[in-house]
Amino acid sequence: MTEPKETHAVDLAHFKPETVYTIYIAATPEKVWRALTSAEFSRQYFFGFAIEAELKAGGAFIVRAPDGSEHISGQVIVCEPPYRLTVTWDVNWPGLVDALGRTLVTYEIEPAGDAVRLTMTEAHERPLSDDILSGGRQGWPAILSSLKSVLETGKPLAVKMTPPTRMLAALKAMGIAVP
Repeated sequence: MTEPKETHAVDLAHFKPETVYTIYIAATPEKVWRALTSAEFSRQYFFGFAIEAELKAGGAFIVRAPDGSEHISGQVIVCEPPYRLTVTWDVNWPGLVDALGRTLVTYEIEPAGDAVRLTMTEAHERPLSDDILSGGRQGWPAILSSLKSVLETGKPLAVKMTPPTRMLAALKAMGIAVP
């Protein structure tokens, strides 16, 4: 049985889901949880990015780029191991959060026979255009598919990712400096 939800300092009612993916993985909830919250695992499937999470409500949530820089900074909002994790997911580009609002990412892990159903929801504090959302919609399927591959075969997918040109162009048009 899981403990009651703990939330921390974010009004979840303001966030609307824009992107939802569900994938089935031949693994236990505990293995999926570990993969989602461990730098060692995440580097394998997240194209060299490392997740560092202080697994308690209010704890730090960081995603480090392969060069060690802080690409995503956030906070753990809901932590119910091994079934539910909600974090703020703020990309560290100057002016981005001010222009677009905050993002919440939620992972829900549910047993499904000998597998797990993993649902990832990306929710936003403000309505965003399809051009802006196209970046996550391009990246999340590759990340989650590679996660599945690592857990089931021990090997990540060799996905050729190109920059999300639609999203980057839309951000530039808004005056946001992008790498």
